[in-house]
Amino acid sequence: MRILIVEDSQTLSEALDRRLRQEGYACDIAADGVAALEFLHRYRYDAIVLDLMLPRLDGFGVLRQMGRESGAAPVLVLSARELVDDRVNALDAGADDYLVKPFALDELLARLRALVRRPAQRDAPVLRHCELEVDPRARAARWRGQDLRLTPKEYGLLELLLRRQGATLSRTQIFEHLYDSRSDASDKVVEVIVSTLRTKLARHGIGDLIQTRRGFGYVFDEPLKTHLP
Repeated sequence: MRILIVEDSQTLSEALDRRLRQEGYACDIAADGVAALEFLHRYRYDAIVLDLMLPRLDGFGVLRQMGRESGAAPVLVLSARELVDDRVNALDAGADDYLVKPFALDELLARLRALVRRPAQRDAPVLRHCELEVDPRARAARWRGQDLRLTPKEYGLLELLLRRQGATLSRTQIFEHLYDSRSDASDKVVEVIVSTLRTKLARHGIGDLIQTRRGFGYVFDEPLKTHLP
């Protein structure tokens, strides 16, 4: 998953970035509201961590701008303001959750996981396809109960394709989901991740789930079987 961190404290933003990367997330950092909107216009995010007290454009201004766009990512507000009115104002402005500083990083991670779950998956967050299970909470993939031991990027690719099952995703779309704007990697690295993921799936007897659509990208789907009369 790709996260946008909007925080003017370099110490805090770097701590968040470091911990989220350890958990396998791709992160971009914006130090003010204007920079945040520039990132939002360019990239698609799964969630946004937003401070309210920002230079140039504050968090409320960012929320108002986001409110004009459909399909906006869920927002977790961070603020030193702990009064009920402050929380109400932020939630009314479009925030999805509110966390008071100082906070525990484990709690922030748990709240992010809750935000990015689709409503239909809140009671059953484990994604399933036949005997394949992908658990977003544990960030683990299992086949017939056996852990596939995927790397963070392999897991991120598998979860993305399974969530978008049947949709063809281009190499660029996958790359922007797995890597942030500071990465020096080329989008050709997606081919490597697809290859290593397929190898691990095949090692467990799982084949043909990730299809290559030449000139278009990749799709998580079982191949069509044509039955001749």
